[in-house]
Amino acid sequence: MKNRFASVLMLAALVACQPQAPTPDILGPVEELGHGLIQGYLGREATLDSEQFVPAPPVDGSARQQADNAASEALRHLEGSARWAMAAKDANLSFPSAASIFSCALGTDVNETQTPALYRLLQRSLTDLGLATYPAKTAYQRPRPFLINGEAICSPDERDILETDGSYPSGHSAIGWGWALILSQLAPESAEAILARGRGYVRSRMVCNVHWMSDTEAGMAVGAAAFARLQNDPLFQATMSAARSELAASNLSVPDPAACEEEAKVLAMSD
Repeated sequence: MKNRFASVLMLAALVACQPQAPTPDILGPVEELGHGLIQGYLGREATLDSEQFVPAPPVDGSARQQADNAASEALRHLEGSARWAMAAKDANLSFPSAASIFSCALGTDVNETQTPALYRLLQRSLTDLGLATYPAKTAYQRPRPFLINGEAICSPDERDILETDGSYPSGHSAIGWGWALILSQLAPESAEAILARGRGYVRSRMVCNVHWMSDTEAGMAVGAAAFARLQNDPLFQATMSAARSELAASNLSVPDPAACEEEAKVLAMSD
């Protein structure tokens, strides 16, 4: 027994002497890329080539394009409504505004003061999720719905940019759905509400008349693929762990219940 105990102590000492991996600096300085973006977690890797796994967009006259036309037309009556206003708000991916998109679904206010790791997680992953759509966007250069139907969009200040930025796949949809997957992993007890808000966020791009239905579906696929790649990044995982600890705190502020009830009613308008 004495020899066995001595062996255990020796093994413990050897383990303690092993060099430990440095703790990642999850909130350290991050390079700014311009246009409100900061470097993502995957900046050191080759961009995910979405052209390789996203099918080509529908062609004129095809059954898929007819479905896109019908889906867009079915939402045109929402122009000027509360759902239209929400789509305009969802279009804004600048921080700190974007951090609040999933607050009601999560049941927690997300901000740089109380949840700094989660705030940084959303900021950096936005870049990874959004940029992953550009290989396919550049390859296909699909015109956006408003260029075809001549109708208004919910974010007119962005019109000039959107006219020259390919419609397929939807970058906002990749980001919104990717965030929904990230937050569902962090808060599985709220997964259904988070995923529903993610779907509503994606739907906002169609309400806004800036994306076809197939654009949003392809964007969701790209967002899921980028989310899968992020699972292998140590800094992303370390930030996820810190964000999970933040969400477990008991002193976090919560969104206004009345505002969240109203949000749910407005989202239902586009179902």
